[in-house]
Amino acid sequence: MSEPTPCRESGKEEVTALARGLALVRLVSESSSALSNRDLADAAGIPKATVSRLAATLVAAGYLRQLPDSERFVLGGAVLELGNAWLRNFDLRSHAKPYLQALANHANAAVHLMVRDGLDLVIIDSLRSRSAVILSRLDLGSRMSIATSAAGRAYLGSLEVSARETLMEEIRAASGSQWPAVQARLGEALAEHARLGYGSSFGEWHPEIHALGFTLHGPRGQLYAVSCGGPAYLLTRDFLLQTVGPRIPPTVRAIEEAITA
Repeated sequence: MSEPTPCRESGKEEVTALARGLALVRLVSESSSALSNRDLADAAGIPKATVSRLAATLVAAGYLRQLPDSERFVLGGAVLELGNAWLRNFDLRSHAKPYLQALANHANAAVHLMVRDGLDLVIIDSLRSRSAVILSRLDLGSRMSIATSAAGRAYLGSLEVSARETLMEEIRAASGSQWPAVQARLGEALAEHARLGYGSSFGEWHPEIHALGFTLHGPRGQLYAVSCGGPAYLLTRDFLLQTVGPRIPPTVRAIEEAITA
């Protein structure tokens, strides 16, 4: 289980109990195993008695499920219902899919469509080359770090200046003593994005993965990130930059034209 972010103090317009309950749902969703009241209390920085009441409410509403003969919790079915409702109303995938599939086939790679969640991007759709035998196996809901992934760097480069500065500050706070190295690499990535229109990551997000990343704007201005990549031994740096990179700008234009048609 990765280190969770403690529940922050709420602002004036926030409902503290609701924010805490949502924090518990997030903690359970990010854990690879069931969590107890004590686990949740320690991770969220909330008193155990409060966690017990919040968990009972979430179980009753279907957002958490308590394992039989245990005080440990996993996600409940209501979370899936919310996710399915969001996907039903998601209006970019159907427009983008044929073009992203063509890119996956051209690169012999995996292409993932993602949205931002905190300092990560979350996969909401995934396409793979029809001819590829071995590709990275990332499921819907898998995460990529904005700071180290190609798609994350493209996302950062596509933001308005004020939003980018805010996100950079969040990355700085999370990076700790590693910030100087992270800052230098992100500076290079932003320059690359400004020059080429996409970002890259060669073994930085994962030591065995190479990828290029770019962004798409939805019809209501939403910003989505796309990763095109796979095993480093199949998708070399030169292949991605020389063969796949030039296909990205026309792919983006085609998708945006399809959205506005």
